[in-house]
Amino acid sequence: MHTQLNEFKDTKVSIQLKLAVLWTSFMFLYIYVDYFALYMPGKVADIQNERVYIFDITQNFLSLALVSVSIPALMIFLSVILSAKINRCTNIIIAFVYIPYSLFNLAGEAWVHMIFGAVVEVGLLVLIIRYAWKWPKSEM
Repeated sequence: MHTQLNEFKDTKVSIQLKLAVLWTSFMFLYIYVDYFALYMPGKVADIQNERVYIFDITQNFLSLALVSVSIPALMIFLSVILSAKINRCTNIIIAFVYIPYSLFNLAGEAWVHMIFGAVVEVGLLVLIIRYAWKWPKSEM
């Protein structure tokens, strides 16, 4: 029998890798939605006046902002290295917590790019929960 060299073949992708890729996609959107917000009129002036939305820019604010970005960034790595049971629980909990957090960005003046970003972010978080929830028992 003759096998074609150009034959496409599906490769099984582990749940861990799927979760890591979903967290990576989430992180790109998470960062870029905030970055593009800087192009909105008055945002840079607000930052120069030491304000972000209703918050003063302080060391505490910036520390909390860094923590909020660090958690999903670390989930990329943790999704690959944690044991299956801990991985499953961690992904479900963190993704669930980040859904309202992502929607909070729509408070105040929400432009179309922010709404689109929030919809895609929440979609990615729902996929993370779904993949983690349906983790095959045989792989745990």
